[in-house]
Amino acid sequence: MEGILDWGVNVILWLQQFSPALDGPFRFFTFLGEEEFFLLLLPLLYWCVHRGNGARLTVLFLFSSYLNAVAKALAGQPRPFEVDPRVRALVEAGGGGLPSGHTQSAVVIWGYLASRFRRTWLWALAALLMLLIPLSRVYLGVHFPTDLLGGYLIGAALVLLYLWAEPEGERWLDGKGFAWQLGLALTVPLLLVLLLPTQDGVTAGATLAGMGAGFVLERRWIGFESGGAWWKRTIRYLLGVVDLFGLWMGLRMAFSGLEPVLLFRFVRYGLVGLWGGLGAPWAFVRLGLARRAGQR
Repeated sequence: MEGILDWGVNVILWLQQFSPALDGPFRFFTFLGEEEFFLLLLPLLYWCVHRGNGARLTVLFLFSSYLNAVAKALAGQPRPFEVDPRVRALVEAGGGGLPSGHTQSAVVIWGYLASRFRRTWLWALAALLMLLIPLSRVYLGVHFPTDLLGGYLIGAALVLLYLWAEPEGERWLDGKGFAWQLGLALTVPLLLVLLLPTQDGVTAGATLAGMGAGFVLERRWIGFESGGAWWKRTIRYLLGVVDLFGLWMGLRMAFSGLEPVLLFRFVRYGLVGLWGGLGAPWAFVRLGLARRAGQR
C-alpha cells in the first residue's frame, strides 16, 4: 500500500509542476463537484427541466453521498498532503481520501443524466466531466489517483444498480399509501443518520429526509409541473435558488456555535431539503409560475 501511495505522490508532484498556470481551470472543475454546485444543479432539474428525473437523481445523489461518507470512514486513508509535505493542497479538504467523493458524484450525476436523456452531446459532456473533475482533485493535491478508482467503481455500480432497480421500486412505492410513503421518506434517512452520526452522514441523511418528505407531500398536495414557458422557468428558478441559498446560509449563521452541533445541522439541512422538495413548488404554483398536473 505504501508503494502505491508513493507512486500517487509522484503523479501529483508531476501535475503540480504546471501550477499556478492551471490552478484556475482545475479549481473550476473541482467546483463542479462541490456542495454549492449541486445546490444549483439539482433544483434546476427538479423545478425546471423534468420533475420526475430531478427527484430520482436527487435521491440517488444523496444516497451516494451517504455511502461515500461510510466508505471513507471505513477506509480511513489520509490525504496526499498529509502523507508527503511536498504535496501542496491547493484547495481545502477534510476527512478521509478514499474513495473520492468528487469522482463518485461526477459518475453518479452525469452518468445518470446521460443514461436518462440519451443525447450524444450529453454523453460527450458526461465523459469529459467524469475525466476532468476527478483529475482536478489529483492536481489540487487532495486525492491520490487510487482514490479516484474507488470513486469510479462505487459510482458506476450505484448508477447501474439504480437504473435497474428504480422502475420496479417506484411502482412498488406508488402502490403504497400516503402514510407508507411519508413514513419511509422519514425513517430510512433517520436510520442512516443513527448508523453514521458524523457531519457528512448527517448532511446526507437530513437532506434526504427533507427532500423525500417534500417529494411525497408535493405529490399529495400540489402536483406541480416542471414545464411551461421559458421565462416562467427562469423566474421560478432564480426565485427558488435565491431563497434556497438564503435558507442554507441563514441557518448556518443562526445555528453557529449552538450545541449539539449535529442536531442543528440535521435541522438545517432537513429544512433546506423540505424547501427544495415542497416549499418552492408550492410558491411557484401560488405565484402562477408553474401549473398543477392536469391544469391547462
